[in-house]
Amino acid sequence: MPVVLFIYGFKFKFYSNENDEPPHIHVLKGGGNTKYWLMPEPDEAYSYGYTVRERRQIKELVLKNHTLLISKWNEFFGR
Repeated sequence: MPVVLFIYGFKFKFYSNENDEPPHIHVLKGGGNTKYWLMPEPDEAYSYGYTVRERRQIKELVLKNHTLLISKWNEFFGR
């Protein structure tokens, strides 16, 4: 499971066995986990273990790094 971005303690990663799903990213820190769909537009699939402030911060980071996250997904899964 490659970590494609590590910022403010958040690990942005995807799992190698999930290439049959649309592009998405998992964001982990401590016991928290969030999944964001990256296409067609960034959208939170689920989130647990984070405060409202942390969820807002994650959303901002996903939006700010959207192009990078899509690029890394395509690079890893050969799309």
